[in-house]
Amino acid sequence: MTTLICPFGPEAIARAGGLIGEGLPVAVPTETVYGLAADARNAEAVARIYAAKGRPDFNPLIVHVPSLAVAATLGVFGDAERKLAEAFWPGPLTLVVPRTHDCPVARIATAGLDTIAIRVPAHRAMRALLEATGAPLAAPSANASGGVSPTKAAHVLTSLGGRIALVIDDGPTSAGVESTIARVKDGAIEILRPGPVTAAMLGEASGLPVTGATGSKIVAPGMLASHYAPGKPVRLGAEDFAAGEYAIGFGDLSGDYNLSAAGDLTEAAAHLFDALHAGAASAKTRIAVAAIPGEGLGAAINDRLARAAV
Repeated sequence: MTTLICPFGPEAIARAGGLIGEGLPVAVPTETVYGLAADARNAEAVARIYAAKGRPDFNPLIVHVPSLAVAATLGVFGDAERKLAEAFWPGPLTLVVPRTHDCPVARIATAGLDTIAIRVPAHRAMRALLEATGAPLAAPSANASGGVSPTKAAHVLTSLGGRIALVIDDGPTSAGVESTIARVKDGAIEILRPGPVTAAMLGEASGLPVTGATGSKIVAPGMLASHYAPGKPVRLGAEDFAAGEYAIGFGDLSGDYNLSAAGDLTEAAAHLFDALHAGAASAKTRIAVAAIPGEGLGAAINDRLARAAV
Protein backbone atom coordinates (compact mmCIF):
# COMPACT_ATOMS: atom_id res chain seq x y z
CA MET A 1 0.00 0.00 0.00
CA THR A 2 1.22 3.50 -0.83
CA THR A 3 0.75 6.02 1.99
CA LEU A 4 -0.24 9.47 0.76
CA ILE A 5 0.53 12.59 2.82
CA CYS A 6 -2.04 15.29 2.15
CA PRO A 7 -1.88 18.84 3.62
CA PHE A 8 -4.86 19.77 5.76
CA GLY A 9 -7.70 21.33 3.80
CA PRO A 10 -11.05 20.46 2.20
CA GLU A 11 -9.46 18.00 -0.24
CA ALA A 12 -7.67 16.11 2.53
CA ILE A 13 -10.79 15.93 4.69
CA ALA A 14 -12.93 14.76 1.76
CA ARG A 15 -10.39 12.09 0.84
CA ALA A 16 -10.04 10.96 4.46
CA GLY A 17 -13.81 10.89 4.94
CA GLY A 18 -14.17 8.69 1.87
CA LEU A 19 -11.58 6.22 3.14
CA ILE A 20 -13.21 6.06 6.56
CA GLY A 21 -16.54 5.41 4.83
CA GLU A 22 -14.86 2.44 3.12
CA GLY A 23 -13.76 1.08 6.49
CA LEU A 24 -10.12 2.14 6.21
CA PRO A 25 -8.21 4.01 8.95
CA VAL A 26 -6.46 7.32 8.25
CA ALA A 27 -3.95 9.32 10.27
CA VAL A 28 -5.07 12.74 11.47
CA PRO A 29 -3.55 15.28 13.87
CA THR A 30 -5.13 16.21 17.17
CA GLU A 31 -3.87 18.76 19.66
CA THR A 32 -2.07 15.95 21.53
CA VAL A 33 -0.54 13.54 18.97
CA TYR A 34 -1.45 12.22 15.51
CA GLY A 35 -4.22 9.62 15.73
CA LEU A 36 -5.18 6.68 13.53
CA ALA A 37 -8.91 7.17 13.01
CA ALA A 38 -11.68 4.84 11.89
CA ASP A 39 -15.44 4.62 12.37
CA ALA A 40 -15.84 3.31 15.92
CA ARG A 41 -19.15 1.66 15.02
CA ASN A 42 -17.54 -0.52 12.33
CA ALA A 43 -15.89 -3.56 13.95
CA GLU A 44 -13.90 -4.43 10.81
CA ALA A 45 -12.61 -0.87 10.49
CA VAL A 46 -11.53 -0.87 14.14
CA ALA A 47 -9.85 -4.26 13.61
CA ARG A 48 -7.81 -2.62 10.82
CA ILE A 49 -6.53 -0.05 13.36
CA TYR A 50 -5.30 -2.87 15.60
CA ALA A 51 -3.77 -4.66 12.62
CA ALA A 52 -1.96 -1.58 11.28
CA LYS A 53 -0.52 -0.78 14.70
CA GLY A 54 0.12 -4.37 15.78
CA ARG A 55 -1.79 -3.41 18.92
CA PRO A 56 -3.03 -6.04 21.41
CA ASP A 57 -6.81 -6.20 21.32
CA PHE A 58 -7.13 -6.12 25.13
CA ASN A 59 -5.97 -2.48 24.99
CA PRO A 60 -9.06 -0.23 24.50
CA LEU A 61 -9.21 2.77 22.19
CA ILE A 62 -10.34 6.36 22.78
CA VAL A 63 -13.48 7.33 20.88
CA HIS A 64 -13.54 10.92 19.60
CA VAL A 65 -16.81 12.83 19.23
CA PRO A 66 -17.66 16.48 18.43
CA SER A 67 -19.57 17.40 21.60
CA LEU A 68 -20.72 16.40 25.07
CA ALA A 69 -24.21 15.90 23.66
CA VAL A 70 -22.90 13.22 21.29
CA ALA A 71 -20.70 11.75 24.03
CA ALA A 72 -23.79 11.29 26.21
CA THR A 73 -25.33 9.00 23.58
CA LEU A 74 -22.35 6.64 23.96
CA GLY A 75 -21.56 6.82 27.68
CA VAL A 76 -23.31 7.54 30.98
CA PHE A 77 -22.25 10.89 32.44
CA GLY A 78 -22.93 11.71 36.08
CA ASP A 79 -22.74 15.17 37.59
CA ALA A 80 -18.97 14.97 38.19
CA GLU A 81 -18.21 13.75 34.67
CA ARG A 82 -20.36 16.50 33.18
CA LYS A 83 -18.59 19.10 35.27
CA LEU A 84 -15.22 17.88 33.97
CA ALA A 85 -16.45 17.72 30.39
CA GLU A 86 -17.81 21.25 30.56
CA ALA A 87 -14.52 22.49 32.02
CA PHE A 88 -12.09 20.80 29.61
CA TRP A 89 -13.91 19.91 26.36
CA PRO A 90 -12.96 20.45 23.63
CA GLY A 91 -9.49 19.61 24.83
CA PRO A 92 -6.96 17.00 25.97
CA LEU A 93 -9.07 15.17 28.56
CA THR A 94 -10.46 11.66 28.05
CA LEU A 95 -13.19 10.45 30.39
CA VAL A 96 -13.86 6.78 31.06
CA VAL A 97 -17.58 6.22 31.72
CA PRO A 98 -20.02 3.28 31.53
CA ARG A 99 -21.30 2.46 28.05
CA THR A 100 -24.96 3.29 27.43
CA HIS A 101 -27.17 0.25 27.01
CA ASP A 102 -27.60 1.01 23.30
CA CYS A 103 -24.09 2.31 22.61
CA PRO A 104 -23.38 1.81 18.88
CA VAL A 105 -19.60 1.65 19.31
CA ALA A 106 -18.21 -1.76 18.36
CA ARG A 107 -17.16 -3.87 21.34
CA ILE A 108 -13.70 -4.34 19.83
CA ALA A 109 -13.07 -0.59 20.26
CA THR A 110 -13.62 -0.86 24.02
CA ALA A 111 -11.79 -4.20 24.30
CA GLY A 112 -15.03 -5.84 25.45
CA LEU A 113 -15.26 -3.64 28.54
CA ASP A 114 -18.51 -2.18 29.84
CA THR A 115 -16.85 1.24 29.91
CA ILE A 116 -15.86 3.56 27.10
CA ALA A 117 -13.09 6.17 26.89
CA ILE A 118 -14.41 9.35 25.22
CA ARG A 119 -12.82 12.64 24.23
CA VAL A 120 -13.98 15.81 22.46
CA PRO A 121 -10.88 17.05 20.59
CA ALA A 122 -10.06 20.69 19.90
CA HIS A 123 -7.85 20.33 16.80
CA ARG A 124 -9.32 21.67 13.57
CA ALA A 125 -8.36 18.62 11.50
CA MET A 126 -9.96 16.05 13.77
CA ARG A 127 -13.04 18.21 14.26
CA ALA A 128 -13.39 18.65 10.49
CA LEU A 129 -13.11 14.89 10.02
CA LEU A 130 -15.73 14.26 12.70
CA GLU A 131 -18.08 16.66 10.91
CA ALA A 132 -17.39 15.17 7.48
CA THR A 133 -18.00 11.57 8.56
CA GLY A 134 -20.76 12.10 11.12
CA ALA A 135 -19.25 9.14 12.96
CA PRO A 136 -17.62 8.62 16.35
CA LEU A 137 -13.97 7.99 15.53
CA ALA A 138 -11.80 5.52 17.39
CA ALA A 139 -8.29 6.95 17.20
CA PRO A 140 -5.25 5.70 19.10
CA SER A 141 -1.86 7.21 18.32
CA ALA A 142 -0.79 6.71 14.72
CA ASN A 143 2.32 4.58 15.31
CA ALA A 144 3.27 0.96 15.68
CA SER A 145 2.14 -0.35 19.06
CA GLY A 146 4.60 0.26 21.87
CA GLY A 147 6.62 2.78 19.86
CA VAL A 148 7.09 6.50 20.26
CA SER A 149 3.90 8.47 19.60
CA PRO A 150 3.89 10.74 16.52
CA THR A 151 3.74 14.52 16.78
CA LYS A 152 4.51 15.14 13.09
CA ALA A 153 3.26 13.60 9.86
CA ALA A 154 6.83 12.41 9.15
CA HIS A 155 6.75 10.38 12.38
CA VAL A 156 3.59 8.62 11.18
CA LEU A 157 5.15 7.82 7.83
CA THR A 158 8.26 6.36 9.49
CA SER A 159 6.16 4.07 11.66
CA LEU A 160 3.12 3.19 9.53
CA GLY A 161 4.20 3.98 5.95
CA GLY A 162 2.85 1.26 3.66
CA ARG A 163 0.29 0.12 6.26
CA ILE A 164 -2.26 2.94 5.90
CA ALA A 165 -3.58 4.89 2.93
CA LEU A 166 -3.48 8.51 4.10
CA VAL A 167 -1.89 10.93 6.55
CA ILE A 168 -3.39 14.41 6.95
CA ASP A 169 -0.49 16.79 7.60
CA ASP A 170 -1.26 19.88 9.68
CA GLY A 171 2.19 20.43 11.16
CA PRO A 172 3.46 19.57 14.63
CA THR A 173 0.92 18.97 17.38
CA SER A 174 0.74 21.54 20.15
CA ALA A 175 0.43 19.55 23.40
CA GLY A 176 2.92 16.85 22.38
CA VAL A 177 1.74 14.18 24.84
CA GLU A 178 -1.48 12.18 24.83
CA SER A 179 -4.60 13.29 26.66
CA THR A 180 -5.10 12.90 30.37
CA ILE A 181 -7.39 9.92 31.03
CA ALA A 182 -9.57 10.03 34.14
CA ARG A 183 -12.64 8.41 35.64
CA VAL A 184 -14.85 9.12 38.63
CA LYS A 185 -14.57 6.32 41.17
CA ASP A 186 -15.71 6.16 44.79
CA GLY A 187 -16.24 9.90 45.04
CA ALA A 188 -12.81 10.80 43.65
CA ILE A 189 -11.16 11.52 40.29
CA GLU A 190 -8.81 8.68 39.37
CA ILE A 191 -6.11 9.58 36.84
CA LEU A 192 -5.52 6.53 34.65
CA ARG A 193 -2.95 8.32 32.48
CA PRO A 194 -1.36 11.70 33.26
CA GLY A 195 -1.51 14.32 30.54
CA PRO A 196 -1.93 18.02 29.80
CA VAL A 197 -4.90 18.36 32.17
CA THR A 198 -3.15 18.06 35.52
CA ALA A 199 -4.32 16.67 38.85
CA ALA A 200 -4.60 20.20 40.25
CA MET A 201 -6.77 21.28 37.31
CA LEU A 202 -9.07 18.26 37.73
CA GLY A 203 -9.44 18.85 41.45
CA GLU A 204 -10.20 22.54 41.02
CA ALA A 205 -12.82 21.91 38.34
CA SER A 206 -14.59 19.06 40.14
CA GLY A 207 -14.17 19.85 43.82
CA LEU A 208 -13.26 16.19 44.32
CA PRO A 209 -10.06 14.58 45.57
CA VAL A 210 -7.73 13.29 42.84
CA THR A 211 -5.85 9.99 43.02
CA GLY A 212 -3.53 7.94 40.84
CA ALA A 213 -4.60 4.73 39.15
CA THR A 214 -5.33 1.76 41.41
CA GLY A 215 -5.15 -1.92 40.43
CA SER A 216 -3.43 -3.55 37.48
CA LYS A 217 -6.37 -4.14 35.13
CA ILE A 218 -6.11 -2.38 31.75
CA VAL A 219 -9.20 -0.15 31.64
CA ALA A 220 -7.85 2.64 29.41
CA PRO A 221 -5.16 3.26 26.80
CA GLY A 222 -1.60 4.05 27.87
CA MET A 223 -1.58 1.78 30.94
CA LEU A 224 0.89 -0.82 29.65
CA ALA A 225 4.14 -0.81 31.62
CA SER A 226 6.29 -0.74 28.47
CA HIS A 227 5.25 1.87 25.92
CA TYR A 228 6.66 4.73 23.82
CA ALA A 229 9.83 2.66 23.28
CA PRO A 230 12.43 4.19 20.90
CA GLY A 231 14.17 0.84 20.33
CA LYS A 232 17.31 1.78 22.30
CA PRO A 233 18.21 1.78 26.01
CA VAL A 234 16.99 4.97 27.71
CA ARG A 235 18.69 6.45 30.80
CA LEU A 236 16.60 8.89 32.82
CA GLY A 237 17.47 11.63 35.27
CA ALA A 238 20.84 12.35 33.64
CA GLU A 239 22.98 15.05 35.26
CA ASP A 240 25.53 14.77 32.46
CA PHE A 241 25.91 12.80 29.24
CA ALA A 242 28.33 10.09 28.18
CA ALA A 243 29.92 9.31 24.82
CA GLY A 244 27.62 7.17 22.67
CA GLU A 245 24.45 8.60 24.21
CA TYR A 246 21.95 10.71 22.30
CA ALA A 247 21.59 13.53 24.81
CA ILE A 248 18.13 14.98 25.45
CA GLY A 249 18.56 18.03 27.63
CA PHE A 250 16.31 20.30 29.67
CA GLY A 251 16.98 23.75 31.03
CA ASP A 252 20.64 24.53 31.53
CA LEU A 253 21.69 20.96 30.71
CA SER A 254 21.82 20.97 26.94
CA GLY A 255 22.65 18.16 24.52
CA ASP A 256 21.81 16.92 21.05
CA TYR A 257 18.20 18.04 21.59
CA ASN A 258 17.00 20.37 24.36
CA LEU A 259 13.35 19.90 25.31
CA SER A 260 13.25 23.46 26.64
CA ALA A 261 16.29 25.64 27.25
CA ALA A 262 14.01 27.88 29.33
CA GLY A 263 12.97 24.97 31.56
CA ASP A 264 9.34 25.33 30.44
CA LEU A 265 7.34 22.11 30.95
CA THR A 266 4.72 22.96 28.33
CA GLU A 267 7.45 23.44 25.73
CA ALA A 268 9.17 20.26 26.91
CA ALA A 269 5.98 18.21 26.53
CA ALA A 270 5.45 19.53 23.00
CA HIS A 271 8.98 18.41 22.05
CA LEU A 272 9.21 15.13 23.99
CA PHE A 273 8.22 12.58 21.35
CA ASP A 274 10.06 14.45 18.60
CA ALA A 275 13.20 14.20 20.72
CA LEU A 276 12.72 10.45 21.22
CA HIS A 277 12.15 10.00 17.48
CA ALA A 278 15.37 11.92 16.81
CA GLY A 279 17.24 9.76 19.29
CA ALA A 280 15.89 6.60 17.71
CA ALA A 281 16.98 7.77 14.25
CA SER A 282 20.47 8.84 15.37
CA ALA A 283 23.63 6.76 14.98
CA LYS A 284 24.11 6.69 18.74
CA THR A 285 23.28 3.44 20.50
CA ARG A 286 21.77 4.80 23.70
CA ILE A 287 19.54 7.71 24.77
CA ALA A 288 19.92 9.75 27.94
CA VAL A 289 17.38 12.27 29.19
CA ALA A 290 17.96 15.08 31.68
CA ALA A 291 15.96 15.13 34.91
CA ILE A 292 12.49 16.65 34.49
CA PRO A 293 10.66 18.23 37.47
CA GLY A 294 7.68 16.13 38.55
CA GLU A 295 5.12 18.81 39.27
CA GLY A 296 2.22 19.73 36.97
CA LEU A 297 2.79 18.66 33.38
CA GLY A 298 6.08 17.11 34.47
CA ALA A 299 4.07 14.17 35.82
CA ALA A 300 2.89 13.34 32.29
CA ILE A 301 6.36 13.79 30.81
CA ASN A 302 7.96 11.53 33.42
CA ASP A 303 5.18 8.93 32.99
CA ARG A 304 5.98 8.67 29.25
CA LEU A 305 9.73 8.57 29.90
CA ALA A 306 9.41 5.84 32.52
CA ARG A 307 7.45 3.64 30.09
CA ALA A 308 9.95 4.37 27.29
CA ALA A 309 12.80 3.25 29.51
CA VAL A 310 11.31 -0.14 30.48
